Amino acid sequence: MQYNLYFCIPVFLKMTFDLTNRAAQMGQIAAASRKVATIAHTHPDGDAIGSSIGMYCWLRSLGKEVKCIFPDAISTNLTFMLEGQKADDFLNYADAEGPVRDWLAGCDLLVILDMNSFSRAAGLEEPLHAIKAVKILIDHHLNPATEQFNLVISEPGISSASELVYWLLKDLIGKGQGELSLQGATALMTGMTTDTNNFANSTLPSTLEMASELLAAGVDRDNIVEKINWRYKESRLRALGMLLDRRLTITPEGTAYMILYKEDLEAYKLGDGDTEGFVNIPLAIGNVRMTVFLKEDKGHFRVSVRSKKGTSAANYASRYCHGGGHENAAGGKIYFPQDIPSPGEASTYLEKTIKEYFNESL
Repeated sequence: MQYNLYFCIPVFLKMTFDLTNRAAQMGQIAAASRKVATIAHTHPDGDAIGSSIGMYCWLRSLGKEVKCIFPDAISTNLTFMLEGQKADDFLNYADAEGPVRDWLAGCDLLVILDMNSFSRAAGLEEPLHAIKAVKILIDHHLNPATEQFNLVISEPGISSASELVYWLLKDLIGKGQGELSLQGATALMTGMTTDTNNFANSTLPSTLEMASELLAAGVDRDNIVEKINWRYKESRLRALGMLLDRRLTITPEGTAYMILYKEDLEAYKLGDGDTEGFVNIPLAIGNVRMTVFLKEDKGHFRVSVRSKKGTSAANYASRYCHGGGHENAAGGKIYFPQDIPSPGEASTYLEKTIKEYFNESL
């Protein structure tokens, strides 16, 4: 049987979501606002930062007073997205609690990006609950805390918060409301690129359509890829080599895990962002179905979980790591002494929970 590819293509490119009504609502709320804050999750990744900057640029084009607020510092390999922006419009709550609280107190609109509830904003959770401003959620994670927001724009089936912001803004800009600078477009391309692991996962027809349109608009994707992937410190590679050589464990259930302790972080001088992508590497092993990467923090391990199709990273993170996320990409935390007596017991905890998880899944 022969198929006419020409007639198949429109079906493949058809959106699986309709944002028109929600974009209009967002546009009306934004038009009525004066002072705005965008808020992203703790330990902001490329998508959290990219979606925030894209929204910031659009709101600024409407003449709004805007500040992007992050619970803690942006990793150095992602700071290029802030180049050319007003430095004092980007606030780190961990270093500027007073200015952040002052700004939030005067806001009439909060735009919450790339997180499904205030709890993902760490120390900002309490002030976010207390603020009376209108609150818009723009996110792609499961189970949004809808009661916390006035408008919920949640699409778990989309690649990234940055892609979601792109389609919302395209709709509004197409109707004459605001514009998006090249810097804003570059940030959205960066956020989508990082959250799809450079198109390796969660890539839909709409994702490629977004990328194509942004390339046509002048976004330099080669420059983005260079800055996010090829400018790490030498110590990152040496730490990764150590992990793969001495800390990589593969369980009988087909799960690979690696653990970075506080002393490792100090020895290799690793900061936020320097371990980005470590969790993905063991997935290259044929019989590995899931990977778990632990990095020690104050009183807990930060947990990243990735999986191949047919195995749920989100379910494991939810059941054993106080977390959640997407089906094949999730995260959470393991606390000590609540979950494990001490950091040295992390391996035992992983072995036990991985065995339990896969035995119950059979």
